[in-house]
Amino acid sequence: MRFTDERSSSTHPNNGQLRTDGYGRVTADTQADESTCPGSLIVVSNRQPYRHEYEDDEEAAAETASRSIEVDEPTGGLTAGLDPVVQESEGTWIAWGDGEADFDVTDEDNCVAVPPAEESYTLRRLDLSDEAVDSYYYGFSNRVLWPLCHGFTDLVENRSNDFDWYRTVNERFADAVSEHATDDSVVWLQDYHFALAPGMIRESVPQSTTIAQFWHIPWPLARTFQHCPAGGSLLEGLLGNDLLGFHVDRYAERFLDCVQRYVPAASVDRSRRVVRYNGTTTRVVATPMGVDAESYDRDARSVSDAAASELLERYDISPENVIGLGVDRLDYSKGIPERLAALERFFERNPSWHGEFTFVQSCSLSRTNIRTYERHGDLVRSEVTRINQRFGTDDWTPIVYTEDYLSNDELCALYRRADVMVVSPLCDGMNLVAQEYVAASVDGDGTLLLSDRTGAHETLGSHALTIDPADIDGFASQLEVAVAMPLHGRQRRIRTLRNRVFDGDLEWWMDTQFDWIRRVHNERRSDTRHGGATRGTDSGAARGTDSATAQDRPSDSNSGQSGDSDASTEMDSGSDSGSGSDFGSGSDFGSGSDSGSSSNSDSDSNPDSDSDTDPPEYTSTV
Repeated sequence: MRFTDERSSSTHPNNGQLRTDGYGRVTADTQADESTCPGSLIVVSNRQPYRHEYEDDEEAAAETASRSIEVDEPTGGLTAGLDPVVQESEGTWIAWGDGEADFDVTDEDNCVAVPPAEESYTLRRLDLSDEAVDSYYYGFSNRVLWPLCHGFTDLVENRSNDFDWYRTVNERFADAVSEHATDDSVVWLQDYHFALAPGMIRESVPQSTTIAQFWHIPWPLARTFQHCPAGGSLLEGLLGNDLLGFHVDRYAERFLDCVQRYVPAASVDRSRRVVRYNGTTTRVVATPMGVDAESYDRDARSVSDAAASELLERYDISPENVIGLGVDRLDYSKGIPERLAALERFFERNPSWHGEFTFVQSCSLSRTNIRTYERHGDLVRSEVTRINQRFGTDDWTPIVYTEDYLSNDELCALYRRADVMVVSPLCDGMNLVAQEYVAASVDGDGTLLLSDRTGAHETLGSHALTIDPADIDGFASQLEVAVAMPLHGRQRRIRTLRNRVFDGDLEWWMDTQFDWIRRVHNERRSDTRHGGATRGTDSGAARGTDSATAQDRPSDSNSGQSGDSDASTEMDSGSDSGSGSDFGSGSDFGSGSDSGSSSNSDSDSNPDSDSDTDPPEYTSTV
């Protein structure tokens, strides 16, 4: 049983006016200068924009005495958005080279010109050992920082040597930056893999070089951050940035709370969101990231009826059913078990929807070599099986669960066909899936259920159906509202959501980022010309050496775990991480550090209040 109202027409004028209010995006000419970098751009990210892989297997290659190489190119998201910007600036991109053939095509400096046809910029690859990847990426980044920043303190695993490797890899990235940076360079780091690198880079690049970073995941409450091993060093490292960006205001405020509480030597101006520490001024900003809305709109419109029907047939879904959809990485932060519980409650309370409503849950496997993720996947699969056995019939599967790879065209077909989209993370920095769905809802009658614990809720929450993912009864009630909503109500909501998604798309986000970068870049160059204060090379804050304020900062005391000798010698970068001095326990972090923090602030704001309305921590179900 479909909704009784007809779906609105999918026709669209070919005039580029993708908003629903009749106003198209401004032309490329009017934005020509907004997405350009003010200096030579150096992007630093864990993942690389281009990957070289062998096309054939080793046995086939043995017969021909050579192996052909293919290039995987960016297909979407931030990487695809940044690639043309780096091309335009003829800059440098520094990343981990994880492709099988990556270092067969680089020069002696591990550099290769990309894209393959144009060779517009330099891709500098870092060759990380398996142990480095396990400890830096799968270890400290995703066993400590990821769960901590999402509020899952019970899932934090502080394994021996993980932080030593995290610091060593950050040093290697910082060293690579220093080899490419000039007086006019802009260094732009991406995400939580590089919390120490900004301070390290500041020590080794020209004073006029601008350092910026965008933190793509949530920033935790101060009382949650106190559980972070080596938290003081992380904060000091991030304060090496001239510009530090978050998705939404509450994450920026939480970061300032942590600095004010745990770095007493820092001067925090809450009204201007500026931190002065150790000779560097860090401006903290909030700019919600968007998606390439025009691309999702275009791809959704290109989906044929036959392709959509084939997709439903593949998963044995009746084309007459109302369809709900969830698209997630298989991650404990996404609230999938809570979503399944809400669906179960919905089916309990609404037997009339049995056989008429099908929920499609698409999950992509993630970090499967971390035991927590493996257990979470087992839980999700078992719950789907149990609910389907309880309610399903020979002709109807209530929850269609798949871990199949879906192409972008298939994903857009699902987005367009779904009547109800459920985005219910327990905590999420932004959540781009919600925006992708809205952009692909070209028929103008989809309904979005959106967790109030996502960054996206701040811009989309007023016209989505808001859910508290932990309130199972309330969640089920919103599902009932969604499937019963009249056509005019769905159209009104999605129309406003589409306007907001198109206005705040990836292009807008990039423009805003470079507006801020341009501003701080000009300020730094002006300060340098006039002899303004800059961080001196003797601070040592990020590399674990003693600084002038070491006695004031939160304890990063030695936990008795000695550094791994390989970690401190790989690509000998001068690391003194072998001392293990940056390992700290949650109980030691911030001990006594609340005292005096207010006197070092330029604001009367009280960081101890933790007035954020979100719950500070979650108890894992895995």
